[in-house]
Amino acid sequence: MPSIFSRIVAGEIPAHKIAETDQFLAFLDVQPTTTGHTLVIPKQEVDYLFNLDDELYLGLMAFAKRIAPAIEKAVPCRRVGVAVIGLEVPHAHVHLIPLNSLADMNFNHKISPTQEQLAETAAAIRAQLGEV
Repeated sequence: MPSIFSRIVAGEIPAHKIAETDQFLAFLDVQPTTTGHTLVIPKQEVDYLFNLDDELYLGLMAFAKRIAPAIEKAVPCRRVGVAVIGLEVPHAHVHLIPLNSLADMNFNHKISPTQEQLAETAAAIRAQLGEV
């Protein structure tokens, strides 16, 4: 059975997309720890980040590196943190999280943005991509 992320890639489940290439996708987390919390995934479904081949792993990190400055410009924060947990969805992914304090990285504390707020945040981040 495809992961929820594979279903997003296939267009079966809607997502607030930030950026997309033929190999990678960045979209907002619908259960974020902070506003602008973005997930970056390879489109190829591989369960564990460290099982990606080197080329795909390095490509994923380079793609995330391109997204992070746009998040930082669009969402007031001191910096963008990176987390890899890999327990909640069996599809390799990287969390890019706007940080103002260490508490913003607390995965036990989620915020509940509306769909409208998510759409506005995604648009603000996308608008910054041309400038990075």
